[in-house]
Amino acid sequence: MSKTAEEGLVITVSGPHGSGRSSQAEYLSQEFGLRYISTGMLFREMAEQRGLSMEEMSKLAEENCDFDIYLDERAKEESAKGGVVIDATLAAWVATNPDLKIYLWAEFDDCVQRIAYREGRPLEEVVRETKIRELSEKDRFQKYYQIDIDDLSVYDVVLNTSLFSLEATSQILRKIVMEYKKSNFCSSDCN
Repeated sequence: MSKTAEEGLVITVSGPHGSGRSSQAEYLSQEFGLRYISTGMLFREMAEQRGLSMEEMSKLAEENCDFDIYLDERAKEESAKGGVVIDATLAAWVATNPDLKIYLWAEFDDCVQRIAYREGRPLEEVVRETKIRELSEKDRFQKYYQIDIDDLSVYDVVLNTSLFSLEATSQILRKIVMEYKKSNFCSSDCN
């Protein structure tokens, strides 16, 4: 069923840490005039408020499901409002009627190198922290929601960002969203 533009496009962007999901979600929000919500950013803010590292915050979240539930409820609430790009690991599962569910993937080595470069941190530290964080998330989401985050069948688009530059990935995603909008939001005279 086609929506009207007034109902607002809802795009979810998921993928492993370092796959480019935040950069691409921000790009899509700017390109299409949509709000941007990042549960990863909210999670980092919760860690900073408590004076914890991401690794420590992940351990705390393993013991207390309230953190994940809060983030997922925020994603659900924001998607219900429409006109948003949601950058979250579980966005495709928790968003209210998302239009496009995008999963960005990259080789683990590429992901950790990107994170280390972006954050100016030693690669070994990022590798260790990322492995712990990803395992923690996988276990928590299975335990709390019975969601296997390795099951990509929920996504409309899966893109390997290791194959493309940041700019090329942006252009591919832009084209996908434009074609989706033409097919689902526009009348026959839409450009």
